[in-house]
Amino acid sequence: MRLPSAKSLRLYAVLSVVPAALLAAWALLAGQGQHVLAHGPLLAKHQGTACASCHIPAPGSTRQQIQAELRYLTGLRATPVDFGYQPVQSAQCLTCHERANDRHPIYRFREPRFRDAAQVVEATSCMGCHSEHGTVKISSGTTFCAACHQDLKLKADPIDVPHITLIKQENWGSCMTCHDFHGNHRYDVPNRMADALPLGSLRSYVSGGADPYGGFKQVRGQMP
Repeated sequence: MRLPSAKSLRLYAVLSVVPAALLAAWALLAGQGQHVLAHGPLLAKHQGTACASCHIPAPGSTRQQIQAELRYLTGLRATPVDFGYQPVQSAQCLTCHERANDRHPIYRFREPRFRDAAQVVEATSCMGCHSEHGTVKISSGTTFCAACHQDLKLKADPIDVPHITLIKQENWGSCMTCHDFHGNHRYDVPNRMADALPLGSLRSYVSGGADPYGGFKQVRGQMP
């Protein structure tokens, strides 16, 4: 049997690669096609947000990125490069969600006094607690308040079960049943534990369920 010529093999290779390249280009550039490449679904409140709102193209052309990565892999470059897109940073989140009345802004946790706490909860970055393209809304769970408030003492404790008692019981899951962490909801903090949010509803919210604080927010995220 006669073997195909080198010219024929090159032609077959081109005919095989071109359709795949065109499909990849469509997936990357078409507004609807971009979501094919997503690692998972967007959170409900982020539906309709363009990929480019969070994902910024990495510097250089594709060829330059490949060349730089090969240099890194062969020891000719000290650091790897971002391929395609840069990692999402807090700056992209804050473009829509930054506000003056945030009770726990990420810049506060970058202060030296929170160095130890930041080893437990990565609160110096939005992505330390929040996740996208999945079913979990808050990846840090519901007990992270323990990282900062182990020594909390109040002179005039307003709640019927004192905070010091809750801390001794290590009942850290109860914190957010009374307190809205970022303080953006129009929500009155109860002064009786019986009026606190059910822990089940809070756990459901953390996992992507309904907002137990009401949905009435002082400031809503705004696209630039």
